[in-house]
Amino acid sequence: MTTTTILLIILSLVVAGGLSFYHYLYKAKNKSKVSLFLAFLRFASIFSILLLLINPIITKNTLEIVKTPLAVVVDNSNSITFLNANEKALEMYKKITSNTAIQDKFDLQTYQFDREFEPSSTFNFKGTQTNLEAIAKNLKSINRNVIFPTVIITDGNQTSGNDYVYSFDASNKVFPIIVGDTTKLFDLKINQLNVNKYAFYKNKFPVEVFLQYSGTKIVSADFSISQGNSVLSKQSISFSPSKKTATINLLLPANKVGSQVFKASISSKEKEKNTFNNNKNFAVEVIDQKTNVAIISAINHPDIAALKHAIETNAQRKVTIVKPNEIKSLQDYTVLILYQPTGEFKSAFEGAKLAGVNTFIITGNNTDFNFLNEQQNSLSFRLSGQKEDYLAGFNSQFNLFAIDNIGFENFPPLQNPFGNVTANGNVSVLLSSKIRNIETNSPLLVFTENQGKRSAFLLGENSWKWRLQSHIDNQSFEKFDIFIDKIIQFLASNNAKKSLVVEHESFYNSGEAIEITAQYFNKNYEFDEKARLTIAVTNSKTKQTKNYDLLKGNNSYKVNLDGLTAGSYNFSVKELNSKTTYSSHFEILDFDIEKQFVNPDVEKLSQLALQTQGKAYFPDQTDALIKSLLENEEYKSIQKNNVTKTPLIDWVWLLVLISTLLATEWFVRKYNGLL
Repeated sequence: MTTTTILLIILSLVVAGGLSFYHYLYKAKNKSKVSLFLAFLRFASIFSILLLLINPIITKNTLEIVKTPLAVVVDNSNSITFLNANEKALEMYKKITSNTAIQDKFDLQTYQFDREFEPSSTFNFKGTQTNLEAIAKNLKSINRNVIFPTVIITDGNQTSGNDYVYSFDASNKVFPIIVGDTTKLFDLKINQLNVNKYAFYKNKFPVEVFLQYSGTKIVSADFSISQGNSVLSKQSISFSPSKKTATINLLLPANKVGSQVFKASISSKEKEKNTFNNNKNFAVEVIDQKTNVAIISAINHPDIAALKHAIETNAQRKVTIVKPNEIKSLQDYTVLILYQPTGEFKSAFEGAKLAGVNTFIITGNNTDFNFLNEQQNSLSFRLSGQKEDYLAGFNSQFNLFAIDNIGFENFPPLQNPFGNVTANGNVSVLLSSKIRNIETNSPLLVFTENQGKRSAFLLGENSWKWRLQSHIDNQSFEKFDIFIDKIIQFLASNNAKKSLVVEHESFYNSGEAIEITAQYFNKNYEFDEKARLTIAVTNSKTKQTKNYDLLKGNNSYKVNLDGLTAGSYNFSVKELNSKTTYSSHFEILDFDIEKQFVNPDVEKLSQLALQTQGKAYFPDQTDALIKSLLENEEYKSIQKNNVTKTPLIDWVWLLVLISTLLATEWFVRKYNGLL
């Protein structure tokens, strides 16, 4: 409180006293108790009003003892139960949290983690994933700007998330308590299996398998991959204390179209405690998507070779180069590339229309544009005989398919006759044309779709220079080849826009998040936020059906199907207002990732403790951990002085007091006939 405020308060006392004395006691013949009481009431009310006008700041000091947080985190995944460590984990948790000295010194915070991290004081050890990184992320946000210790009761076997060793703040010590049998047991394990989700029919697809051995002697193991009752591959592998890992690379045939489930297995004559990690199921979606592309040209040009090389970088594409008068059966081709068409191409255009084959038309200086105007109505050409160089401008709003700007603006110009090109109807422009950086408002690369038939137009020759420039810029043809492949992929598909689009995986592992997302579009192909989507999921074996509602998220509808058992499922998504449906299937593979371990990961937990300057403990060392925490001088309680400043005008009770004083004064005067 300032000196000025104190002087004003003293002045208020004098003014209030003077006014009350003058009104009730000055020249009073009889100074009765009533007069004295009324003088007091007047003094108190006037002083209170003046005090409110001065509005002094009231400062209050409160002492608070702030304890250091101690986070005790328990691994709630079912690997703890599988390692027979659940009872020991609970025993250690209770021993630490019930210790009176620990409670006095620390602000105890108790949590559990499996896939998620959350506060808890009860544990069931049924989590299907283990994410130790989640502990680091959450504790950083909960205890900001505080140095605190963390005790983690875990086996250290992480199944999801990033490497936890370097995720924790190095300034906050971590004390892992390692649970589980650390005795090295004989164990063969399929540590990891890598395979593409998709394969093409009648091709071979690669499988990469990482095997791991734990033991003290030389053993021979049999590794095999089977499908149903058929063994597709089998080989013998030797392990020893000095050779504890093996990598197997093999090719499997894709002889059936559709979802194919395979089983990888490793076994030996030795007895193992854990056989859950000896088998791993995996699945591949076999797709029949061979694309035959015909390049029809009456002339020789470097563009043709460049297109052939770019297209055939995708092993599923085959390119045939033919002259217009040599092509016979158009039904053998998925896409026709009509290079600089002239009157000789008439039979090719007519055949493409009859066969429903999509076309990619590339023009240039040898193109007959009058003939081209007769054969299609997507673009109108009014061109002169003068040659012109056209640079490309990328349209970032293009949305027919995902495409990146690979540096089109820096590519050499394409050459085409000078004139006007007008788009008729609904076309999508990927590249617009420029003449010496001046926009022409004409397309350079454009796509059309009419009644399920798709076409593309590239208006200019010398695209082979684009491929070379892309290689100069990136030391690889890859970006240009992907650009061409996406054009072919668009033309190879006749799928029209769907009102109901559903995204899902063909296969899930047990314990994984099973999420299906859907988008519903109205007739203008705008996302419909008022759609009502449901999904019916049927187990193919038991025929049991479960129904769920899809919940609206950010531009999509989602449903989480966690909890389904391993097996094959058919499902149907339905929009209730329009009755639009989408049906498909998925399979949940029998794979429990939490049962893949026979020992705790002592090495990584010890590394975590070392990284944070903490120390790793075992269950029989819990007392030593408690003693260490209690004796550590870093974790002292802090006496904190909280200063609270409150303006007097915020005191509601002072207003109530003033009202009461004035009302009492009026009542006493009225009662005694002084009004």
